Amino acid sequence: MDRKNEYIAVFDSGVGGISVLRQLRQELPNERFLYFGDSANAPYGDRPVEEVRALTLAAADMLMKRGSKALVVACNTATAAAIEQLRQTYPDKIIVGIEPAVKLAAGHFPYGRIGVMATQVTLKLERFDDLVHRFDDTTRVERISAPGLVDLIERGKADSPETEALLTKILSPWRGKLNALVLGCTHYPFVKKTVARILGEYTELLDGSLGTARETRHRLEAAGLLSDGPGEVVIEDSAPGGESIELAKRLLEQPEI
Repeated sequence: MDRKNEYIAVFDSGVGGISVLRQLRQELPNERFLYFGDSANAPYGDRPVEEVRALTLAAADMLMKRGSKALVVACNTATAAAIEQLRQTYPDKIIVGIEPAVKLAAGHFPYGRIGVMATQVTLKLERFDDLVHRFDDTTRVERISAPGLVDLIERGKADSPETEALLTKILSPWRGKLNALVLGCTHYPFVKKTVARILGEYTELLDGSLGTARETRHRLEAAGLLSDGPGEVVIEDSAPGGESIELAKRLLEQPEI
């Protein structure tokens, strides 16, 4: 097969990376995407960093053996834990990770107060510290952990009273106190409407999906690997039973919020 027509592999700990896949498909409609969610081991945000790294490297190995011209790590936790190791393991491949959109938020609100809602693993890693400290002179960044939220979304409960109650508990203390909230996990855009309602109209919500999609396009274009189509999406998941695949398909076709 012509390398241009090989898959762009997209990996997440579960269904959250579908939010990134939606942006990738808009930016690159002629590409073939192979999406793999590791829902059998979700959520990654509650696991030790070494375990997240091992799971990510194992998934990447499987996807590369399937014949992929690029790998998009559509998971903030996996990116923070393993992106450097992935680039060392596959130096000749295009590897694109996602990270919280702190730079974007700081640019929108210089000298503002920014919240970053993310998993516990993402918030405590040195990679995230390094990202935040770039803006110490201009921006106040608040770290907001959301334990249990990924699990609810993985169970198809993004739009449920249970999820609203959890988000209200986490975010109501921040209402009226943030210029922006960075959605620092790819699962979180699927609860964007509820988050916006709780925080109010004066807090802008941002995530890294669009930037990741544009970086992927740029890297493929520079390498001469853009496909001329037709596009395709294949969705696979490690969880048995097929429920996670069906949820991922529904989320992929869900209208943008």
